[in-house]
Amino acid sequence: MSLLLLNILLAIAWAALTGSFEPVDLLFGFGLGYLVLWLITRMGKTPKYFRQIPLVLGLLGVFLVDLLRANIRMAGIILSPHMKLRPAVVAVPLILKSESAIILLSNMMTLTPGTLSLDISTDRNTLFMHTVYLDDPEEFKRQLLTGYERRLKELFEA
Repeated sequence: MSLLLLNILLAIAWAALTGSFEPVDLLFGFGLGYLVLWLITRMGKTPKYFRQIPLVLGLLGVFLVDLLRANIRMAGIILSPHMKLRPAVVAVPLILKSESAIILLSNMMTLTPGTLSLDISTDRNTLFMHTVYLDDPEEFKRQLLTGYERRLKELFEA
């Protein structure tokens, strides 16, 4: 049985023991189950699961912060009397090789207001993105590479 499934079952068991299936209780049960599983498997080699969960949480945190920033920027653009748009299509070179990681990256960019993933080159080395406001193409690429791509590479290709 995978450790993720076991962790989910422990979270459900915790919620059943407390008698509350509220999201907060399930999340607490998941965290408690993660701690228990980590303590049990600590004796041998650390399973991949315990390295992936912090990576997923870090990626989620970066995504949520960027999502908030993008929403604030789009609200400012929309509410300003003079819409100062600088639309552009940017070709972002990819270091990711995993198809799942590339798809997740393009979907995360599409979910962020003001950006849209247009296409991936046939050799899977370039992601074409549209943005409604572009000051510096190199800064845009750098933010994407350091913020998301590095974390996705650690998560999917490590």
